[in-house]
Parts: sequence; structure tokens; C-alpha cells
Amino acid sequence: MSRIKNNFYKFVSNNWVLIVVVIVSALLRFYKISDNPPSLNWDEVSHGYNAYSILKTGKDEWGMVLPIIFRAYGDYKLPVYIYTTVVSVALFGLNTFAARLPSVLAGISSVVFTYLLVGELFKRKSYRSPITDHSPSQRLSRVGDRSLATIASLLVAVEPWSLFLSRGAFEANLALTFIIAGVYFFLRGLHSTYYILLSTILLGFSVWTYNSARIFVPLFLAFLIFVYRKQFLVFLNRSKKHTTYYVLLTAFFFLPMFYQLLSPSGQARYGWVSVIDEGAIAQINEARGNSNLSPGLSRLLHNKGTFFVNRFVRNWASHYSADFLFFKGGSDYQFNVPGRGLIYPINAIFLIVGVIVLLKRRDKTAAIILGWFYFGSIASSLTREAPHTLRAITMLPSPMILTAVGFVASAKFLKRKLTINNKPLTIIYLIIIAVFSGNYLRVYFNEYRNSYSWSWQYGYKEVVEHIKENYNNYENIVFSKKYGEPHEFILYYWPWDPASYRSDESLLRFHQSNWYWVDRFDKFWFVNDWEVVRDTGNGIRETEYGKRNMNYEFVLESGGAVDCNPLNASCLLITSPGNVPKGWAKLETINFLDGKPAFEIYEN
Repeated sequence: MSRIKNNFYKFVSNNWVLIVVVIVSALLRFYKISDNPPSLNWDEVSHGYNAYSILKTGKDEWGMVLPIIFRAYGDYKLPVYIYTTVVSVALFGLNTFAARLPSVLAGISSVVFTYLLVGELFKRKSYRSPITDHSPSQRLSRVGDRSLATIASLLVAVEPWSLFLSRGAFEANLALTFIIAGVYFFLRGLHSTYYILLSTILLGFSVWTYNSARIFVPLFLAFLIFVYRKQFLVFLNRSKKHTTYYVLLTAFFFLPMFYQLLSPSGQARYGWVSVIDEGAIAQINEARGNSNLSPGLSRLLHNKGTFFVNRFVRNWASHYSADFLFFKGGSDYQFNVPGRGLIYPINAIFLIVGVIVLLKRRDKTAAIILGWFYFGSIASSLTREAPHTLRAITMLPSPMILTAVGFVASAKFLKRKLTINNKPLTIIYLIIIAVFSGNYLRVYFNEYRNSYSWSWQYGYKEVVEHIKENYNNYENIVFSKKYGEPHEFILYYWPWDPASYRSDESLLRFHQSNWYWVDRFDKFWFVNDWEVVRDTGNGIRETEYGKRNMNYEFVLESGGAVDCNPLNASCLLITSPGNVPKGWAKLETINFLDGKPAFEIYEN
């Protein structure tokens, strides 16, 4: 027991700075995690309910037994995050905390593995991993490797890019942790065979967690093998048994992935975000029509290939703009605070210095970090919404590592040229980072939460609570699809028994426009917002019977209608503000957090 206690104290004393950084990262990610982001969005509830369905029945919401691709809304979600969520739902129930817990833990783990990765990349004879090495003589030097590793991991803990995406149920964040850990163990595996196998498993999990990893990981793995080709050949020649395991594991994870990418479900997913869409085709045709060149030459210059290359290069470059990285971030309000950069502006100069330092090094370490930085945006660049904060998550943690390299190099330069001690410089830098972090957190937990609750589909939970309390008072409950997929929020927040939902005789769902729609289950009816009040241009259009009896038929997208004649069937209506037939009585208004109305609830 005393030996265990001594080893523990020794571990803490040697790694207390890392422990503090991990505690800070945990506090920032767990604090009010159920309240901010302000609500679960439709992807988060889809992850959670499918995990709940797997836990209860072994099937997803569509009745598929332990699927490797989840159909969900027709967006075909990858499985690892959902299966991970099964564990948290089993432990904590179907709630916001359980849905986001895997991402929170992944965010904390990414801090730890960034520390280990940087130590491995920049290791000297003095390097020691707090996990795998135990010799006191193998410690990181105070100013060299340990400073780099500590600063890089601290930046992963507090920078907006990594912090924001660690607080929502984003499968991308879990994939990132697999990638960082996989690369770390790949580097360790060049000296110890078993780590290569562990690396393969982790990288394999990443490509079954998030789609950007399916582009980045094969490219970057090939790059790693090329950079370390001599060491990798030694691994392959070291043991035929381990080589066989490596080949089998690689085939197990990656061959089905490539097959799935070419399948209809894989093509459907890419079709939603592809650079080449109907809009692109229209632009190509317009360019040909406006060209003064001959038809043949015009087709040669204006076609899908040239359009794709031009758009891809522009998209790729946009990920390295000052606006995207330091000042404005991406355009999707669910992935970053609007008008705030993904990296604190103070780090712009250090990131640039870090790039310059590594370009001058021209060694394997420099190649890996710079390659990661520039390969990481490729997947996002293939989509039309670039630069995209979430899809470009595969760039992390390279900007933080580059920043750490730049800061340490700058501190050493100032010490050498001006004899300025590194310690006060580091303290000043940490204070500045703390100020930037405090300001960001103030905006994130207050202004962002209140002003952008609508982007998180806030209000569904409150609506479902109202419905549950009054469920027995109505024969029909009509719900507008204004904010997207209300059925999934009902299933999640109720929560609805998955087996009962799938076997419900009233269940009506269909495929249209590359999406799976639900129009009805139980006594719930889901209609398009414009179908709540049908307008022909001359006011509200009603049936003759409806004019006399205030009877309204809500037309379903799949055909048919729900009759809300008060003489025959009482109805509850949840709709967007002001979108209500004449004669209905308002019961309640559900507001966004900024006070603007989100839903209105009526009865006839």
C-alpha cells in the first residue's frame, strides 16, 4: 500500500501542471453542461434516442438490429458516438447530460493526449511519458518539451474552437480524440509493436465516428507511414504475426468504410454537402453562356472538374484566413460564437512564428505538425459551406501545437537576445490567455446562450412538458414542422417506448427528397408550417363546412388530413407564432431565451 501511495505522490509531483490543466479543462466542459448550449438540437436528440432504443430493444428507431449505420432522418449517422451514448444513457437516463457526456469526456481526453503527443514529437533523452515510462531520469526538461506539451494542452483546454465543440453532443469531437490518441500511439508503436495495433484500432474507430475523419485519416495515415517509412518497415519485418494483425485490423475498419462511402447511404450523405450540386451546375452553365469562346473551348474551361478544383482551392485557403481563425469564426451558429474567432487573437503571432520555426527545422516532427495543419482542412474544403468549424475539426490540435512552438521559440529568443527570463514571460502570457478566456466565457454563457437559443431549437422540451401534462385532454395533437423534426423531440423528452413507437399502427413515415419524414404516430400529427393556415392569396382558405363549424383539416405531406372539428374531436395545436386558423384559443406561448416567441399552443 505504501509503495502505491509513494508512486501516486511521485506521479502527482512530477505531473502537477498537467493535472491542473486537466482539471481546468474538466471544469470548463462540465460547468452547466445541461444548460449551455441552451437546448439539445435535432442531431443530439437523434443520437440520444437511438442510443436509448438500442439500450431498451437492441434496435434503432427504424427497427434495425445493432446497425453500423443509423438511418436517423435520412442523414445516415455513423455508429460510434451513438453506441458510446448507450453507456451514458444506461448510467444517467435519457437526458441532456447523458447525450453530451461522451463529447465532454472526449474533450478532456484530447487535452491529455495532446500533452502526450507533443512530448512524443519533441522528445529528448529526458522525455518521459506520465503514462508509459516510470524512470525518474527520463523526465521532460523544464523549459523544452514539457513547456511545449503543457502550453499546447492548455490551449486545447481553453481555446474557443476545441472548448465550444466539447460541450455539445458532437460526434466530431469524439472522432478527434481517437485521431490524436491514434497518432500518439502510432509514434509510440514505432518502438513498441503493440502500440501500432492500438493506434490502428483508435484510428479505425475515428472513421466510424465522423465523416471528416473518413477523408483525413487515410490521407494522414499514409503521410505518417511515408514520413516514418524506415521505422515502419522495421515494424513490418519485426514480426509476421503482428504484421498480420495490423493488416487484418486495417482491413476490418477501412474496407467496409470505403464500401459504405460508395453505397447509396454514403452517396446520400455526401450529396447534402457536396461542392457540386444543382447550384454549381447552374453556375457552370451560366459561365458557358456568358463566354465569348467557342463552344468546345468553353466546355473545356467551364465544367465540373474545373469548377471543383477552383472551389476546392478557394475553400481550402479560406480555413487559414485571419477572419476564420482569429476574428469571426464560421457561419454556423451551432459550432461557434458568432463574431468570435476560433483561436484567441493574441496567439496569431505565435502561430505564425511556430509555422516559420518548423519550416526551418525540416525534420519529421515539423513535417507531421505542418502536414496535420494543412491536411486537416481537406475534408471541409470538399463541402460547399467552407470554411466550416465542425468539419474542419480534424485540423486540431495542430494550431495549438504551432502556437506553443511559436511561444516557446519567442521566449527563448528574448532570453538569448535580451536576457529576459522565461518565467515572467510565461506568467504574463498565461494571464493574457486567462483574460481572453474569461471574456469569451462571459459571452458564451450569457450573450450567446440568450441570443442564439433559436439556433439550438430551444422550446421543444417545454412544449413536450406541456403536452405530457395535457395529453389525456385531446384526441388529436397537431404539431408544426417549422423548426424541424418535432417527432424526434417528443420521442426523446417523453421518453417514448421505442418498441411501442415502431409497432404503432398509426405510425406514418415516408421517404421524399432524400429525407425520411414522419407525419404521424399515436395521436400526434406533424404538418408543414404553411399547412397550418392554407392561404390562396385572398386570405385563409377553409372548407364550406369549416366556415360554419370552425372545422379545419390539416393536410399531411404524405396525403390525407386530420379533422379538428370541435364537435367530433378536440385538438391541441403547437405552431409557429401567429400561424393559427381563426377561432382557436391560445393556451400558452413558449419563448426563446431572448424573449421572442418560439411556439404558440392553441386548442379548438
